[in-house]
Formats: sequence, structure tokens, C-alpha cells
Amino acid sequence: MTEENPTAADRSPRPPKQSRTGLKSTGTRKAASKSNRSRAREFALQALYQHLVGGNDAHAIDAFTRDLAGFHKADSVHYDALLHGCIANAAEMDALITPLLDRKMAEISPIEHATMWIGVYEFQHCLDVPWRVVLNECIELAKEFGGTDGHKYVNAVLNGLAPKLRTVEVAADKAAGTA
Repeated sequence: MTEENPTAADRSPRPPKQSRTGLKSTGTRKAASKSNRSRAREFALQALYQHLVGGNDAHAIDAFTRDLAGFHKADSVHYDALLHGCIANAAEMDALITPLLDRKMAEISPIEHATMWIGVYEFQHCLDVPWRVVLNECIELAKEFGGTDGHKYVNAVLNGLAPKLRTVEVAADKAAGTA
């Protein structure tokens, strides 16, 4: 075996084994390690995308989304709250988000826009979900479905809103040195 004539094993080495952390090579979670609520957020993101891009009716989107593969593994109650709550409160949520943007809302990717809606909605209405979990889940959504650096934008906006929308919780984390 010489440099000019490599063996078959030398030409196509096996990729290194992935660790069993529940993460893909991109850093996003594998489907098997996702919670029912994480799956609900994913389906809600897809549904909100349809609403933002196509202007589709929430009930038509809902019927379509419930027929998608894997929906049965999602927390359907949380999905319902996110989809219908975000659409119903869109103007209020956009009013909170807009001051933190460095460009017009129309220039924001629909994925990042919908992800920020999910974050704001959960900050306001899902008080059983810690603010850091909301932030992390939204960053993961943006990493998995958004543009290359979209997650950084989502992180900045939601991190800016957290002290306003979860004042006591964020202040407690800062006092404890964990924020």
C-alpha cells in the first residue's frame, strides 16, 4: 500500500462515532430526545410560519398541522395555546418586539418572527415554564429551522424582553448570580 494506491479503507474512512448526548452534529437535539412540549413548539412554529407567509386561517392551518407525521407525539394543548394565542395576540407581541429590532419587522425572517412570538407568548402566558427554558427552546427552534445566525437575533431580542416580561424571575436569577 503506497500513497499513490490507497486501499478502499483509506479512501472512505468511517465517520467518527457520535456521542450519545441526544444532539446532532449541528448541536440541535435529535428527535428522540425531544419533549412533548418541544415538539409542540416545532409544530406551532411551522403553523405560525404558514400564517405569516401565506396569511392562512388559523383553523385551516390547525387542521393541516394535526395531520402531519409525528403530531401525536406533541403536547397538543400547548400547541393549541401557542398557535391560537400567538395569532390572537400578534399585534401586542409585535409592539413588544419592534423596539428591540435593528430593522423593520417586514425584514425579519418569518421563522425568526414566529420564534419570537412563541417566546413572548410563553413569557407572558406560560408561567410554569422558566424564562431560561423559554429562551433556550426558542434558540433551539431558530437554530434548527432558521437562518445561519437567526438564533443569535432571537436570543438578543428575547433576552431583552425577559427582564420586562418576567421581572421577578429574572431579578431572582441575577441576585443568585445565575443570570
